Amino acid sequence: MRLEFLGGAREIGRSAVLIDDALLIDYGMDTGTPPAFPVGDVEPEAVVVSHGHLDHAGAVPALLAGQPRPEIHWTPPTADLCTVLARDTLELHGGSYACPFTEADVARLAQHSHTHGYGEPFEAAGYEITFYDAGHIPGSAHVLIDSAGRSPREDDGDTRLLYTGDFNTEDQRLVSGTTARPDADVVVCESTYADTTRPPRAEIEGAFAERVERTLWEGGTAVVPAFAIGRTQEVLSILAEAGIECYVDGMGKRVTELFDRPRNRDSLRDPDDLRRAKGHARFVSGRDGQRERIADSNTAVVTTSGMLQGGPAMTYVPAVRANPTNLIALSGHQVEGTPGRDLVETGSAEIDGRRMPVSARVEAYDLSAHADRDGLEAFLDAYRAATVLAVHGDRPEAFAADLRGEGFDARAPELGERVVVE
Repeated sequence: MRLEFLGGAREIGRSAVLIDDALLIDYGMDTGTPPAFPVGDVEPEAVVVSHGHLDHAGAVPALLAGQPRPEIHWTPPTADLCTVLARDTLELHGGSYACPFTEADVARLAQHSHTHGYGEPFEAAGYEITFYDAGHIPGSAHVLIDSAGRSPREDDGDTRLLYTGDFNTEDQRLVSGTTARPDADVVVCESTYADTTRPPRAEIEGAFAERVERTLWEGGTAVVPAFAIGRTQEVLSILAEAGIECYVDGMGKRVTELFDRPRNRDSLRDPDDLRRAKGHARFVSGRDGQRERIADSNTAVVTTSGMLQGGPAMTYVPAVRANPTNLIALSGHQVEGTPGRDLVETGSAEIDGRRMPVSARVEAYDLSAHADRDGLEAFLDAYRAATVLAVHGDRPEAFAADLRGEGFDARAPELGERVVVE
């Protein structure tokens, strides 16, 4: 197999790997300012999408702008999430040069979509593909690619490649941790948390709920910036279990309803838990100054975006920043260069073009849906005889070096690099 790393190599964002110029795995976007997309021009025969986050699926509609148009393969939740993400991206960037697709391209998604369940092999671009539950968000998948069925070239042998996508080995409230370890000769492995070891999740959740509850008891407002897909629903469940009523704002509202659809409920660890969490939350319409009133209230609000790059958080954070009684509780990984990362490290952030010092308490709670260092090593222990290509991280080179020190054949490809594997 010949792999070309069009995105997500030595970076987090715009993940895309092209296999033999025929099969494209993921096609994401980096949500910076301006947004960034995978490098190079591609015309794949087929596309396989690991899960419905912007950095893995955000640019998929752009593949349907020309001719020929590839077929797209994903799980049912990922198909639904990609449509939601695409329409949200159009709302944000549709009138600018930065958006590489149109409403017509988004409409074509349904025409070219093929959904598959876990453990159900299917054919794409001549390869046999199988999805396995990755334990990241509902519908997330490890992608196993077997070249045995593809017409061999003289220099090609049969190869089984496992693209991990984003994954977690620890149970979350929405989904159970991955237990899948399919045989593979090559593993393209994410490394987001390769330099982090977390406390047990129950300990983090307890500390988070206690801090929110204390803020409300002291008369403050708790703003919880959260990723719309997965994290918002996790936070709602934690707050509901603690008996804390809250508001939910931004795209997380639509995603919560999407996960509760009949065709997606089977992807949840406990569908009834999500229902209970929904019942404990009030959805914000955003009309008639509602957000400003909420920000001035003794309450909690869960809102996008998780890294303070846009969304209703642009209203709530400036409104609560001056009062030390208030709380801004970041709930996930803050990528280098984002306002969220800046806020954690400096106590100030650039919000809507203005540098804002923040007197409110700023705390970070690692409710991540990614495996930490221990989880990555536990997962890769089954692949000591395989070639490991570390991607999707701030420092994948260091992770690959550590793996080599443990006897692995490991490296971290560069952006745009072509790698031949067997």
